[in-house]
This record gives sequence, C-alpha cells and structure tokens, in this order.
Amino acid sequence: MNILWTDEAIAALAPIVAKTGRRLKLKYDTDGCGCAVNGVPTLWLVDRADKDDIVVETNFVPVLLEKSRLVFYDETMTIDVVKGSGCFQLKSPNQILNPRMSLLEVSEQHE
Repeated sequence: MNILWTDEAIAALAPIVAKTGRRLKLKYDTDGCGCAVNGVPTLWLVDRADKDDIVVETNFVPVLLEKSRLVFYDETMTIDVVKGSGCFQLKSPNQILNPRMSLLEVSEQHE
C-alpha cells in the first residue's frame, strides 16, 4: 500500500504530530453506519497501535491501518488538505474515499 501526503497536508499536520507526539491512524470508522461494511475513513491521532494495526510507511510519517479493513482502501492513496475547511481529503486514482476527512484526537482506542 502506498500513501502519499501532499505538501499542504504535511504542513498542516507536522506541527500537530510534533506537539502531541502521537501517531496517525487511518481508521475505517463504522460507528453509526449500520454495519461493518459501511464506513468512512477517518484520520485519528492515537497514542499506540491496536492489535489489528499494521504500519504503512509514507512520505511523511508512518500511518497505522487496521489489517482487517485493508479491503476498503485502494493500493495507492493521497491525503490532501481541503482548503478553507480544516479537514482533509482521502483519494485514489479511482475514487474519492472521503472528501471531508476530519482529524480526531482519540484518547481511548478499541481493540
């Protein structure tokens, strides 16, 4: 899997990651979506990896992804900033996976 951060996304996140010392996780969030196959990719700031997480190297910092949810992602993805909105966009050459992806600071993770 290849995740590319745009320069704008790196500029927006670098101070946050440096200040918090936390890790970035691309979470396939199914809360409120009805079932496990309906979900929305969300960007989380977490303290640690969960048992099911794998580490994906990127052009910025390593990103955690849930191994059991890899099927919902494309092989090549880009994370960009949505200008003027305070959120991010997750896209691939084939589709936009989440046009307005929030950054959530998660203090308690579920395993």
